[in-house]
Amino acid sequence: MFDSRPPTPWRDEPSPWEDAAAPPGANVSEQVNPESDPDRSLEPTARLEVAPPTPPKKKRASDGLALLLIGALIGGAVGIGGAKAITPQLFPGAAATSTTPSAATDPARAAISDVLRQANQAQADAFAKNDPTLMRATSTDAHYAEMVQINSDLANGGVTKIELLSISFGDIVVNGASATATTTETWQSTYADGTVDRSTDQNDYALVLENGTWKIASNTQPGVTGVTAPTQPQTPSNTTVRSTSRNWSGYVATGGSTYTSVTGTWVVAAPDAKVAGNDATWVGIGGANSTDLIQAGTEATVGGDGSVTYDAWTETLPQSTRTVTLGVSAGDTVTVTIAEQSTDLWRIDMKNVTSGKTFTTTIRYASSKSSAEWIEEAPSVGRGIAPLDSFGAVRFTAAGTVVDGKQLTASSANAHPVTMANAANQPLAVPSALGSDGSSFTVTRTSTPATNLGSGGAPGRRRP
Repeated sequence: MFDSRPPTPWRDEPSPWEDAAAPPGANVSEQVNPESDPDRSLEPTARLEVAPPTPPKKKRASDGLALLLIGALIGGAVGIGGAKAITPQLFPGAAATSTTPSAATDPARAAISDVLRQANQAQADAFAKNDPTLMRATSTDAHYAEMVQINSDLANGGVTKIELLSISFGDIVVNGASATATTTETWQSTYADGTVDRSTDQNDYALVLENGTWKIASNTQPGVTGVTAPTQPQTPSNTTVRSTSRNWSGYVATGGSTYTSVTGTWVVAAPDAKVAGNDATWVGIGGANSTDLIQAGTEATVGGDGSVTYDAWTETLPQSTRTVTLGVSAGDTVTVTIAEQSTDLWRIDMKNVTSGKTFTTTIRYASSKSSAEWIEEAPSVGRGIAPLDSFGAVRFTAAGTVVDGKQLTASSANAHPVTMANAANQPLAVPSALGSDGSSFTVTRTSTPATNLGSGGAPGRRRP
């Protein structure tokens, strides 16, 4: 299914992918410390063809919990999406194709494959016609709500069209009134500026039989390891304060009229290798009450095989995350500062205090300058939110911002805490109170499994 965020290469904001043309008016220059690693390709090439799916590997129980992004993984919803942002590229149009399961002669399995095809097409049609009710027939009430949010996020991210190019089926297992199915789907999204993104991902569906009809209860994309920009924090309907988010945890300052700088320091956490997922730590300007966001930080990715990788990145929504050449590892102390140099010209300074390496870049970006953030995030995956790994705790210090021309600490800027919670409103990551210095706090991961993050988050690393 298509996720609500634009595909992002493993880590490349606008399009962490091949060097996609910068948005009109964009002018980016980078200065890398001579001691830093040489520049390298940041954008993986998206596959145009879907290879025959291979039987999914069995997952450890703990992996399953970490990877289960409730259909909210927008990817779970139907549609485009992959854990990582897939390099946006211009692709010629392609006709949608599909293959049916070899056991399609089994009535139940044939019905399930039909429902999955219908659901994916319904998402594309609902987006095109701005009529979310078209998705209701193939989803449970909970999954339908997630899909509605996903399409809304896509539209807010600048997407003008989504289309399913191909779908192939893997295992379909029926167990009474419930079933699971695996597909490999290739989705394409078109943006207002004419840019086209394409991504191919594995989707693991859970379905239930309701009144004789199979409906999608959830959809996850376990094979996706890339991360995209975060979406705006989702505010619970019963409050007017952004105190809870599906993908952010930390502090957000929104009281001033103009935020022109933000800085923060943190120690890169070492996540549990037994729990697959992602976590990103960053500071940013904008995004709390708007769809624009300029941010920079670090991220850890725990693979299903127990491997853990780290990287540093920058991002300007609606572009995808961009991986930078600053090397980082668990235990490293990192400082990031984002500051406006002149109208719409921003400088991002990143330093690995432990290694002494630095990375600096200037980016032209029209920001609302409406907020400042210090965040620990569950990055976007495809069009949804990636499962949050078990990072333990992340300690922020020197959290400061320039508001209306005044240099303030997070506390003096009246920053408020945000707790990350799943769709059941169970806390996943909780920030501590600000320290006596007004600029330090810790975000702690709870023991709640990241199995139901859902869709709709705060803008962040580009996932649309």
